[in-house]
Amino acid sequence: MLRFENVGLRYGMGPEVVGDLNFSVAPQSFQFLTGPSGAGKTTLMRLMLLSLRPTRGTIRVFGQDASALTKDDLTTLRRRIGAVFQDFRLLDHLTTYENVALPLRAMGREELAYRAEVVELLRWVGLGDRMNASPPVLSGGEKQRAAIARALIVRPELLLADEPTGNVDPGLARRLLRLFVELHRLGTAVVIATHDLQLMDQFGFARRLVVGDGKLTIYDGLPS
Repeated sequence: MLRFENVGLRYGMGPEVVGDLNFSVAPQSFQFLTGPSGAGKTTLMRLMLLSLRPTRGTIRVFGQDASALTKDDLTTLRRRIGAVFQDFRLLDHLTTYENVALPLRAMGREELAYRAEVVELLRWVGLGDRMNASPPVLSGGEKQRAAIARALIVRPELLLADEPTGNVDPGLARRLLRLFVELHRLGTAVVIATHDLQLMDQFGFARRLVVGDGKLTIYDGLPS
């Protein structure tokens, strides 16, 4: 589904931010991406989402070399990927409901066909009474949950989530993680960037991708 082959990234003439990345994300797999602050987790997530191009090496997404794809091809591939960003990227002029439904509208679906699905998901993430509110009046945790719902509504083949539980309380964080696990069980490959070791320890089955000093170490389960 996603493969990095000798991938490295540098900005300008500076040293590589990440380098010699060789790993793959298999279909229906579940992994955490972790490491100290500034180690390169967000950079790696952006490379996975194809919003950054590597300085060297090859990134293959759904079997295709990303460097050979046109802009339209990339847009088509990204529709198969759900993404949750730290800055939420909600549209202020739309309601919570409209933000979550936006990917379905972009796919050409009629509202009558998806309204119940959107409402059910918003209720599940605790936003049932905030569907008609706009992002400027939402709290940080509410924006985070809206962003997660928007990423999940299309049932993506690959989900990339950058600190998806960073703005919610521990109880809701566990609930959201269970939602990601259920999505994984239904067939989605999941990559979650987090620094919360206690949270990761609750999901010992998950592979861990640990970034440090621009390199990547992989643990298949809890690291020793």
